[in-house]
Amino acid sequence: MTEPRLLGAVIHSFFVDHLVTVKGLRPASVRSYRDTVRLLLCFVAKDKGARISRLSLDDLSFERVVGFLRYLEDERYNHVRTRNQRLAALHTLFDYIASREPEMLAVCQRVAAIPSKRAAPAETRFLERDEVEGLLLGLPRHGRLALRDRALLLFLYNTGARVQEVADLRAGHLDLGQTPVVRLHGKGDKWRTCPLWQQTSELLTQLLASSRTPLTVDAPVFTSASGAPLTRSGIYKIVRRHAGHLDDARTKRRVSPHIFRHTAAVHLLEAGVEVNVIRGWLGHADLTTTNRYAEINTRAKIEALRSTEPPGSSVGHRPRAVWRSDESLLDWLASL
Repeated sequence: MTEPRLLGAVIHSFFVDHLVTVKGLRPASVRSYRDTVRLLLCFVAKDKGARISRLSLDDLSFERVVGFLRYLEDERYNHVRTRNQRLAALHTLFDYIASREPEMLAVCQRVAAIPSKRAAPAETRFLERDEVEGLLLGLPRHGRLALRDRALLLFLYNTGARVQEVADLRAGHLDLGQTPVVRLHGKGDKWRTCPLWQQTSELLTQLLASSRTPLTVDAPVFTSASGAPLTRSGIYKIVRRHAGHLDDARTKRRVSPHIFRHTAAVHLLEAGVEVNVIRGWLGHADLTTTNRYAEINTRAKIEALRSTEPPGSSVGHRPRAVWRSDESLLDWLASL
């Protein structure tokens, strides 16, 4: 009788050898895979009625993967985007299993063929310029953590950095000389350089000078009251404490560190910065990700134009139907 191929060793190798060593994923990305695999293993163990430690590769059937995806939506009430993200992680896992266990190739091919569901892109929300100005002017200027909080919020707005990039920021990543810049360590283990405003540079200089510990290149820039590096959660709480009043129930806007990333992108675009420059500024791998800010900006301009239209100018006016000319019809079809 053939000994069952236990799943534990393959999962361990997938994380340690493949994700970390081969792909070089950062801890936050590895945790995302971890969460998906943990949910899958719990689902399979419950479905089989066995302990996770006793699961074998054969227990990862195509039917169970499909059942797991259905479970995410029907019982955990995950959004389609979350379901698609979990599926992408499963595709990576089963690609790895196929390379290690040829006997699983047929199952892995069927899993690889499971398509993502179509989902409307998440609506991009941001702060208007007057809201940002009011927020920064209203920040406390006195108190033990006032300097840190002002520097943090201005840094988020200046750079559009991801919250993990801010949490990982170290003194050695800053060049606060005549032309101040910061090097940010982003997704895919990629580095990018972002210019800093003089005001941001001055606040960061003051913040580093106020450190109670010896300043080294590995010293965290943003720290808690105890001197430990701020975590993603810590940064989120600071943003909520100072900017939570800018939530907008009408548009379902909830201010978070990521809102400042969207805000930086939209304001750069409004200032006339070219989309490719913004792409490099934010560290987008795909230009289509950046292009959504251009779409937002165009829509805002159209709405502004309509709001200034002279009263009564459109009364009785019927725009010519798009299909009335060949050129217009073809242009319209191309835009679909």
